[in-house]
Amino acid sequence: MHYQTESWGSYMDTRSSYSDPLERIERMASESAVVIFSISTCCMCHAIKRLFCGMGVNPTVYELDEDLRGGKDLERALMRLMGTSNAVPVVFIGGKLVGTMDRVMASHINGSLVPLLKQAGALWL
Repeated sequence: MHYQTESWGSYMDTRSSYSDPLERIERMASESAVVIFSISTCCMCHAIKRLFCGMGVNPTVYELDEDLRGGKDLERALMRLMGTSNAVPVVFIGGKLVGTMDRVMASHINGSLVPLLKQAGALWL
């Protein structure tokens, strides 16, 4: 897994046009084939990260609780985006929102997750 935590500052200048949390999420989600927004102590986040790693996918993980400069804003924006009170885990594949744990697991069970990963270039086999 590729974790993005303390280096967020180099990716995000707080004075840039990405000051809106939703724009920032969109940009971050499009930078890698698989992006997971997570909280380091969340068991569901851990499970989703293990799922992708077990499939041979190397997701980029943003631990929101470790981003002291904007993690809470991103968490609130994800809650608005998902329409839920639980913001994480949220998964993007190929820059497109897949959803939270239930949507990812449903895609995995019905067989649509692997084609999504292949299409995004996250899985080759």
